[in-house]
Amino acid sequence: STQSRWGVRTCVKSASDILLLSARLAMSAMFWKQSMQNMRRQWSAARRFSSVSAPINVGIIGAGRIGLVHAETLAFRTPNARPVIIADASEANAAKAAAAFNIPQWSSDYRSVLTNPVVQAVWICSPVGTHAAFIEEAAAHGKHVFCEKPMGRNIPEIEAAVAAVKAAGTKLMVGFNRRFDNNYRRVRTAIETGEIGEAHVFHITSRDPSPPPIEYVKSSGGIFIDMAIHDFDMARFLMGCECESIYAQGACRVDPRIAAAGDIDTAVLSLKFTNGAIGSIDLSRKAVYGYDQRVEVFGSKGAVATGNEHPNQAWISTESSIRRDLPLNFFMDRYIEAYRRETIEFVNAIQTGGVPSTSGMDSRQALVMALTAKESLRRGQPVTIAEMEEIISEQKRADKRAVAAAAMNA
Repeated sequence: STQSRWGVRTCVKSASDILLLSARLAMSAMFWKQSMQNMRRQWSAARRFSSVSAPINVGIIGAGRIGLVHAETLAFRTPNARPVIIADASEANAAKAAAAFNIPQWSSDYRSVLTNPVVQAVWICSPVGTHAAFIEEAAAHGKHVFCEKPMGRNIPEIEAAVAAVKAAGTKLMVGFNRRFDNNYRRVRTAIETGEIGEAHVFHITSRDPSPPPIEYVKSSGGIFIDMAIHDFDMARFLMGCECESIYAQGACRVDPRIAAAGDIDTAVLSLKFTNGAIGSIDLSRKAVYGYDQRVEVFGSKGAVATGNEHPNQAWISTESSIRRDLPLNFFMDRYIEAYRRETIEFVNAIQTGGVPSTSGMDSRQALVMALTAKESLRRGQPVTIAEMEEIISEQKRADKRAVAAAAMNA
């Protein structure tokens, strides 16, 4: 008998056994040689890529909750990015973030990021009201921009920011991170490929574990602009077409201070899309059991659904119940991998000249849907997207008339 290199003892009984053994050893040697050649080619390609793709120097504006998520992703999870400065209105927050993520510079002035000659790309993670203006300023300084959602709170400022980026010849990506989640991408694939036939009905559940601070609510633009903007974008992403109409119903069921701030914390939206599909989105600022993020799409040949992410896959079964641990608590845990993927895509787009998959126009369309929902809630009836576009156009005309009148009176 003989001992192979893998420790398998083979008994040789005849000449045919010897020939068979020789053939097997020859095949193993060939496989080993091919594997080594593949490894060498992959290593060579990786070395060539790294030699021509130096890390992108990034400046971050905003060291709040979402700013810290992006700072950590850039610093520790994105090999081809290098955060070099972070700014926040609170210098203490900026300094703390810089220390946590090994960022060499910090400032209380956002302009320190935009005017820094080393910075190639800017991550805008500041309050919503600053987004559009910061995008325009960054573009004027020749910086690529990643902006957290939403880009702005009205359509004209988003359009102006998109135009500024186009004129500067820089890149813009908007942080609709859920598009990069594997679960939602699988749902999209099932629809795109016809795996479930034509989409007939969809449902999106979007419930936060707790409401944000009341001061945040006051400046957020409201639940439809601040929270549901992700869900509007997800509905477009899944359906692959535009929304046609929205009917919104809502109430304040969680915190009366939110009502006092002029907002709601609970809503159900009915949507109709141009492909004929109808769907719903239910929203809540407080789900006591954790972050509730689910999607189901029903089609002519079947259905596809995705549930919540949990910290483990364990189920506890006893004589009185079958249960499991609560879902991951919030977006910082639930979408951590999605944040990494969207960051890598944008960095790669800058390095290779590619086009980011989420654009300023995606942000515009999601905001139009949010404004349509607000108008529907105000009227208490369905509102079409076409109606909202006309309202937006009329507001633009009114603004131009006001500017012209002011110029004449000056």
